[in-house]
Amino acid sequence: MGRIEYKQYDRFLVAVDCIIFGFDGTGLKALLIKRGFEPEIGKWSLMGGFARLGESIEQAAQRILVNLTGLEEIYMEQLHCFGELERDPGGQVISVAYFALIKIDESNQEKLESHNAKWFDLKKMPALIFDHKDMVRVAKERLQQKVANHPIGFELLPSKFTMQQLQALYEAVYETSFDKRNFTRKILSLGVLQKLAEKEKASSKKGAFLYVFDKKKYKKLESRGLSFL
Repeated sequence: MGRIEYKQYDRFLVAVDCIIFGFDGTGLKALLIKRGFEPEIGKWSLMGGFARLGESIEQAAQRILVNLTGLEEIYMEQLHCFGELERDPGGQVISVAYFALIKIDESNQEKLESHNAKWFDLKKMPALIFDHKDMVRVAKERLQQKVANHPIGFELLPSKFTMQQLQALYEAVYETSFDKRNFTRKILSLGVLQKLAEKEKASSKKGAFLYVFDKKKYKKLESRGLSFL
């Protein structure tokens, strides 16, 4: 039987847009680029592109992320499909949005500069093209939902981190403050952090103990439905 083609149906462009979050120790950041083609050339945009024939939507998202950051092992998750008729003045384009989490200090700075990419604090975002502001908003809401019950927040931290850095991350995600003692007690009670003998001494003379996230312990406890907050 020959290949069936749906020639009688209209065809649309399918784009992939990536909301890339990072954390600099104090604030939650989004990675934006200066758009290099019309429409809206020169304006701030999410990193994106059109899906190609022969690749899945997820493969397209991975290609776009690697091309921008130089990182291949990136946490990413499909977020939402944006398909309003007038969302792109260049034509009817359906965009599948993904959000991704990366460690800022591990990204390839030369690649970022070649794409005119820059990190922006979520509280100081410039105007964005099309419906990209809505994409960032929806991605932030998803991130807030996920970090409460899943360990994806560790994707934004160095492999070794202090309790202060971990608390600062959660405070940045939720735009609030937590009691230090209660936060530490809650996190340590989960049993998924390993305390190291090593200390981080850049922030104080006394230094703060470093921790690592224990993925093996988490896997054993995952079925219990852990709550990180």
